[in-house]
Amino acid sequence: MRLLIKFIAKEMFLYRDINPYFVHSFIWNLTKNTEFSALHDKRGFKFFTFSNIFPVSDFKENEEKSFIISSPNKPFLRTLKDALNEKNEFMLGIHRFEIKDAKIFNIPLKKRWETGTPIVLYKDNIKNEYFSFERHNDLKFFLNRLKENSIKKFVSYYKLENFELEEPIFDSLRLRKEIAVKIKKDKNEFIIIGSLWRLLEKAYFKKGTEKFYRFIMDCGLGEKNSFGFGFVNPLR
Repeated sequence: MRLLIKFIAKEMFLYRDINPYFVHSFIWNLTKNTEFSALHDKRGFKFFTFSNIFPVSDFKENEEKSFIISSPNKPFLRTLKDALNEKNEFMLGIHRFEIKDAKIFNIPLKKRWETGTPIVLYKDNIKNEYFSFERHNDLKFFLNRLKENSIKKFVSYYKLENFELEEPIFDSLRLRKEIAVKIKKDKNEFIIIGSLWRLLEKAYFKKGTEKFYRFIMDCGLGEKNSFGFGFVNPLR
């Protein structure tokens, strides 16, 4: 499921002034005093991600833009929508926006996807080292780690004892580029490395796997989903 939020800026400023941490914080603020308010401090997966703000261009006063929050948890999205319905404005960092519309919608499961935001994976999470194609150049590691992470999230969300996916998580892939994203949190800055993909394709869904693929399409691929990483869109 997805929640589309439309809004307008109240002033002119640069697109790069809004970084993913601002959107991350905005989403958590919407959960205050709701059944999901404790999720922020709970260890483990958060089961949502979000898109970039679009269209990608500098902000102009009274120009409409949008972004999408994606999650397999429909009550979570409804809670966010209800909180938005009680607001006229919101802040991202120091900038103020007017809410124009918020609506929940579903998208069909497709066999071909593209990434809207980078897929992030750890090479070594103890050392806080991210996987990089430039440094590690290991597609097999990337696919295995991506499948492992996706299965862990799926099993955790549905409280399953186990789930097996014997084949590769995707059959065809086409890399767009690797990217380093700067996250600003308070006075600190962090660099997160991820990869953007023109194509992530599964030739066909074996019996019993459609639910898994719909879940990861909604939840997001890889790590750091609640910071907006791993957002995917189906291709026609």
